[in-house]
Amino acid sequence: MPGFYTTLAGGATSVIGIAALYMLLTGTGEAFNFGKLLQETSPYAWATTGMGLCIGLSVSGAAWGIFVTGSSLLGGAVKTPRIQSRNLISIIFCEVVAIYGVIMTIVYSAKLNDVPPELLYTASNYFTGHAIFWGGLTVGVCNLLCGICVGVTGSSAALADAQDPQLFVKILVVEIFGSVLGLFGLIVGLLTTGKAADFQ
Repeated sequence: MPGFYTTLAGGATSVIGIAALYMLLTGTGEAFNFGKLLQETSPYAWATTGMGLCIGLSVSGAAWGIFVTGSSLLGGAVKTPRIQSRNLISIIFCEVVAIYGVIMTIVYSAKLNDVPPELLYTASNYFTGHAIFWGGLTVGVCNLLCGICVGVTGSSAALADAQDPQLFVKILVVEIFGSVLGLFGLIVGLLTTGKAADFQ
């Protein structure tokens, strides 16, 4: 019996396939035009969607990491109460991931200006809108994965510290390297929009 996600993927593929065949056989195939979508969608829509993905995925990654780390920390602290204080650094590392997303969203929002509708659809504004979208998506996905990474590693650090206090520093080094992944995403997000001008 197929699983839920297999059924969902199969259903989505079937719907897309039926729609594509209908458009092909009725002669309306040019209505499915990805280039037209890129040109006719407002640059503001691309920019604000990218900003939403940036902060949304970053906060989701931080929340997931805090959930995983916090549950292990509380469970291990029942047996070994001494691990509560120094293992809070893992929670802080997870929260930094959300802060990266907030910072980048603020940086991106500085490029938004009020532009009259007749001046909105210019090459410069398209470039800025798409750059913010892809930069925000990159930062968001990097921070989502970074939050999960730091959460799982922080969970391991808490449980290892409950068993042997000497393992804490060794696992903390691994956790620090995991948290740097979010910083890489932030740098790539800055580079993506570095040459994009403000909306004008």
